[in-house]
Amino acid sequence: MKKFALVVVIFFLVLSTAIIKNTTKQIEDEIFTAKENIRVSKSEFENVSLEYDYLSSAERLLEYQSLYFEDNLIQKNINDIKIYIISDDKNKIKNFTIIKD
Repeated sequence: MKKFALVVVIFFLVLSTAIIKNTTKQIEDEIFTAKENIRVSKSEFENVSLEYDYLSSAERLLEYQSLYFEDNLIQKNINDIKIYIISDDKNKIKNFTIIKD
């Protein structure tokens, strides 16, 4: 009877250890995935923030134009911008449209 009880206890300990180990591995995988998503989002946020900070105003763009490009840039009307679409067998030119939400 003592041997049977000892076998049951050992079996229970092995089984509970396997379950705990498996659960811990799943939690570690979820934590890794969450950290990677946070890292990617943080990098994207930094890029968008940088773009917003340095290119957010027309005055700043005109200042950069005068500093770096001198007379190389010209102002275009937004209605003059076209989109060139290349598909498998056809090429099309469409007008550029701005969609406001």
